[in-house]
Amino acid sequence: MIEMNDGDAAAQDVAPAWTVFADLMAGLVGAFVLVLVGVLVGQMDLVATLQAEIEKRQVEEQRRMALEKALAVPLASGRITVDNGRIGISGSVLFAVNSDQLRPDRRQLLKSLVHPLKVYLGERNELLMVSGFTDDKPLRENNRQFADNLELSAQRALTVTRALVEEGMPAGQVFAAAFGPEQPVASNATEEGRAQNRRVEMAPVPRAGAAKPLAARP
Repeated sequence: MIEMNDGDAAAQDVAPAWTVFADLMAGLVGAFVLVLVGVLVGQMDLVATLQAEIEKRQVEEQRRMALEKALAVPLASGRITVDNGRIGISGSVLFAVNSDQLRPDRRQLLKSLVHPLKVYLGERNELLMVSGFTDDKPLRENNRQFADNLELSAQRALTVTRALVEEGMPAGQVFAAAFGPEQPVASNATEEGRAQNRRVEMAPVPRAGAAKPLAARP
């Protein structure tokens, strides 16, 4: 029988301890690598998200500048505004109070928009959405022409849409939408605010998934 001296016994005791320590360190290194990879992947996703947002804002800014350039002459007249790609016209500029009949001397304003908008939309294969808005003040009881503000806003949007088509805008490039008193841009608590909310807006929208043109024929 081979007898083990004290040195051999000590060596056997130390060997398992180093094995356990090595396994523990390997596990810690593996965990650290996994955490590091996760952090790097998260940072890459964040960078990609930020880059996409920057590119989106750049595209929106380019579209805004292109639209303002296309409408430079009408904008100079002060009768229209462009804000975030939306062309705004005060309701009082186009219509009398509670009326959907276009003021005769305002057709020229709409006519001046047709050519630049037609070119702008054609270059981007987009549609023009004409939206009608009102304040929240109920219509007078003796006004039996419209059931409510929503109907008034719809008829005004259709009037502008038809006028644009009559002045040369392709019927397949424009459609009408109505919002009534929804989406106000100012407080309805004052006359000044209500006047701002009575408006017609035009906005280029992507053709894919856009609504089918509504009553765009003259």
